[in-house]
Amino acid sequence: MTKIVQLKFWLILSLIVSAICGFLGILPAFSSEYVVQDDARSHVVWMLRFLDSDLFSNDIIADYFQSLAPSGYVALYYLMAKFGIDPIIFNKLLPTILGLITTGYCFGVCFQIFPIPSAGFLATLLLNQNLWLKDDLVSATPRAFFYPLFLGFLYYLLRSNLFGVGVTIAFLGLFYPQGVLICAAILILHFIRFPVNKINYQFLLTALGIAVLVLLPYALNSSKFGSVIALADANKLPEFWPGGRASFFTDNSWDFWITGDRSGFFPREWLTKLLIPPQVLAGLLLPIMLRYSGAFPLIKQINNRIVILPELALASTGIFFVAHAFAFKFHHPSRYTQHSLRILMAIAGGIAIAIVIDAILPRIKMRFISLGILTLFLIYPSLINSFPVTNYIVGKVPILYEFLSQQPKDTLIASLAIEANNLPAFAQRSILVGSEYALPYHKLYYNEMNQRSNDLIKAQYSNNLKEVQNFIQKYGIDFWLLDSPALTLEYVNKNHRIGQLNPVAAAEVKASLEKGSIPALSKVTNRCTVLKAKDLILLNAKCIEKFSN
Repeated sequence: MTKIVQLKFWLILSLIVSAICGFLGILPAFSSEYVVQDDARSHVVWMLRFLDSDLFSNDIIADYFQSLAPSGYVALYYLMAKFGIDPIIFNKLLPTILGLITTGYCFGVCFQIFPIPSAGFLATLLLNQNLWLKDDLVSATPRAFFYPLFLGFLYYLLRSNLFGVGVTIAFLGLFYPQGVLICAAILILHFIRFPVNKINYQFLLTALGIAVLVLLPYALNSSKFGSVIALADANKLPEFWPGGRASFFTDNSWDFWITGDRSGFFPREWLTKLLIPPQVLAGLLLPIMLRYSGAFPLIKQINNRIVILPELALASTGIFFVAHAFAFKFHHPSRYTQHSLRILMAIAGGIAIAIVIDAILPRIKMRFISLGILTLFLIYPSLINSFPVTNYIVGKVPILYEFLSQQPKDTLIASLAIEANNLPAFAQRSILVGSEYALPYHKLYYNEMNQRSNDLIKAQYSNNLKEVQNFIQKYGIDFWLLDSPALTLEYVNKNHRIGQLNPVAAAEVKASLEKGSIPALSKVTNRCTVLKAKDLILLNAKCIEKFSN
């Protein structure tokens, strides 16, 4: 085969692998009428307002997550909605598209460093394997856009294409602003190694100027939900400790600095499995192989553009520690290393494996067996894990969703049941509070969610019916959803989400129930029940209001 034919063959094969992963990811997405990706419940469902502006009116939860969404991300979903595409449907289709773009740019970056097409295929194989073993890409939330856009930035930087670099930085700012900080750090490191007289100042200043411009709105704009919580204040809240909704701190230093999902340096899945993923082993092998290049003939094909890999590692590490110093102003520190390390190790691993194959394969007589062992080595995480990881939530109470969806669009539901988290997606109706949505990062929003959860917990377990009725009137509750055993002490003891929502209120009602207090709701349950489904009971709040002792 000619070089062009080889290049096309391996690129097409790479895209086929990506498409297969995407197809496997899509299958569960359409397995039922009621399916939504876990994170899409927060970041996408509110966009149903693009199709029907009457949905989620005066809904602080929807308003809050809308305020968090980057402008480019919102614009894309809005545009699709104007074409009549349901945001939740688009959310299910988008990961495959993003995966293909990611694969194409990953192949291109690898080829710029090491012009051996098979290495590009191996790099994309490792990257796709890694991406589909976690739900970052499949969520189609802002962080999913980091991979195609950041790899695009690296590709155009290696080709010294200022237009491409500028466009990808701009789009990163519109979709995933945290990635712009890594780009800026890489640009500085990339040019600082050149002699002063050879630095392309126009390229550097233009690219950095674009980075500043796209980040400026985020720096100047203030949220109507209050300032971002300070690190010292967060340290005092149980929500930021293990078991909390935004678990960040821990007394275990290894977990905090190394494997923490929000605070740790490395992707958690790399260090919590029995076997370390192959791209990590192979990626770590590459520097050693470069040191002993005489044993590996193909290594001479690596060009000086490989410096982009240590630049990426150094830039990500630097921003990681800056993010820790200024948490949570820069959001989670892990965002600055875990995504980029997956890319770095996939590319380094692909190059290393290609070099090893070239060095040892001619010496091995039973090549098919060798290739079989190599293939198993590469795909073993897919065999020992649930692949792909999608974290799709499947609705199990269709009759409940259908009933609520037929109620007025401004219907408000109060509930401590975990099923409440699914109601905005499946019934398209607002909830008062939900454990999935009670984020503690912005003070005004956190205070409101904390107050709502406090009032709801106390009202649900109050022995005074008047207090229950006052709660309904205060918030304008239309329905109250209960788990069947919700009004028992055993339920409160076992349901950690009540404590997660408001540990103080949870402790109070637990103490009250232990003393024999009987929730007033138990007296109205039979008369005010409008629907029973599975282990759930739906009460009509207006009925409760009219009930008298």
